[in-house]
Amino acid sequence: MDCRPLAFRQLPHQPKLFLDYLDRFERVKAFYVLPPTMKAATRAARKFDYPIERRAEVARILRAQNTAYGAGEETQTNLERLEKGAVAVVTGQQVGLFSGPAYAIYKALTAVQIAEELTRGGIQAVPVFWMATEDHDVDEVRHATWFEQGKLKRFELPASKAEAGRPVGEIVLGPEIEPLAGEAAELLSNQGSDLLAQFLTESYRAEETYGSAFGKLFARLFAQQGLILMNPLDPGLHRVAAPLYQHALAERDVLNEKLLQRGKDLDRAGYDAQVKVTSRSTLLFYLGGWVRQVVTASADKFQAGGKTWTRDELVHLTHTEPEKFSPNALFRPVVQDYLLPTAAYVAGPAEISYFAQSEVVYRQLLGRMPVMLPRAGFTLVDAKAAKLLRKYSLKVEDVWAGSQDLRHKMEGASVPKGLSKIFERDQKQIQKLLTQLGKQITKLDSTLQDTVERTKKRIEFHLEKLRRKAGKAQDRKAGLISAHMQYLESLLNPHKGLQSRELCLLPFLARWGSGGLNELQKLSSGKKIGHHFIVQLP
Repeated sequence: MDCRPLAFRQLPHQPKLFLDYLDRFERVKAFYVLPPTMKAATRAARKFDYPIERRAEVARILRAQNTAYGAGEETQTNLERLEKGAVAVVTGQQVGLFSGPAYAIYKALTAVQIAEELTRGGIQAVPVFWMATEDHDVDEVRHATWFEQGKLKRFELPASKAEAGRPVGEIVLGPEIEPLAGEAAELLSNQGSDLLAQFLTESYRAEETYGSAFGKLFARLFAQQGLILMNPLDPGLHRVAAPLYQHALAERDVLNEKLLQRGKDLDRAGYDAQVKVTSRSTLLFYLGGWVRQVVTASADKFQAGGKTWTRDELVHLTHTEPEKFSPNALFRPVVQDYLLPTAAYVAGPAEISYFAQSEVVYRQLLGRMPVMLPRAGFTLVDAKAAKLLRKYSLKVEDVWAGSQDLRHKMEGASVPKGLSKIFERDQKQIQKLLTQLGKQITKLDSTLQDTVERTKKRIEFHLEKLRRKAGKAQDRKAGLISAHMQYLESLLNPHKGLQSRELCLLPFLARWGSGGLNELQKLSSGKKIGHHFIVQLP
């Protein structure tokens, strides 16, 4: 397998805070506890202290969840290891249709690999995937985009007003899923994997929810790796987390002041806060009438929807009905790491930026914070794309640069070989003549040097423009560049975004074969933290 590593700094649209966290930790260490290294993760894991009773109860709940998803022996073994004292390497993502964007699987692979490396180093560790079932933005999970025969194919379930504001993990897929799943499964079979097709149809049925279908698919995909799945909607997990909810309410004023100050500190340092915090913010949502509503504070009153409570009343409600509460984006990782013995969290670029704000919540409520490690990133290049990149002397980075630059390069490379050689020969001769002429003119009058340089650049520009026009003329004859551009952009820059954020991985795995996940897992090593790999598929 051919692959080429890139630093995340070489990728388009990466958050400044994330890049500095990876490359210039000294600049951002005020916002984080530990640097993104395996050494830091190992050190944190060795010092870990976690209540035995909480560990046993969480392991019991997770065993029931994973059994319901159809988890295999390796996952059950990892649950036993968790119960007996293993630390967790955690990651998570929204429960997107048909596994969602590829990076959800990349996160899981990274967590699996990091847990294996810690275990080989003498620290018992297991991988855990937190399914973001409490999220209420159904529009983000009800569609999936596949790369199919050079074009983008969108699978999408219809939206419903009745679903608005509900936790997505509770929304039933309904009969509309079955023709979609059938069509997707047929494509997977046609691309060479009846097994993946079977996984999909077994997981995505009318009676399943977004959460249960995603869980069943991941349980099958990661059966050999022993990935533990975690659904935070479980009432039992809310009961375990209730003391932390109560602590967050009791400390609300202090926390809000610290979060407001953190926002100012980030702004002064030149970074953007990911979550807007106001004087009325709290860390909780309330599930009222099945709708997830923001809890706000004013004086000593708390509100959500049409309901109002005093602080004591709300604290009491978190004790008696904890399942009616869920954490916001800044509090969610803290709840996760209260429930789990998390030594390291595998995160994407935006998530790592979130943690710069969450750090003050960790410090106030939990007294510890895991090491955050960036997930491995991949851009997969199939055989046809690799051939096209060679044909036009391109790299993947040229496709990321945008359509206009890409077309210019492809047109320039499309000039017939004979004519191209003539262009290259004559351009060199013209440049040589212009240089000699410029020297003579400058000797005559040194004030004309700038004019000479401008003239030289204009001539070179028009020569290159002529070269591109010759390429366009060739394209009109062959009619290929537009089709080739569409193929490359659909695969490598879909919707003008990174492949891993836009495309589902399943079609690639169907063509790659059973070893695909294992190959990607090897590249997700802690020794290669901070890299994105351009991978050519066999």
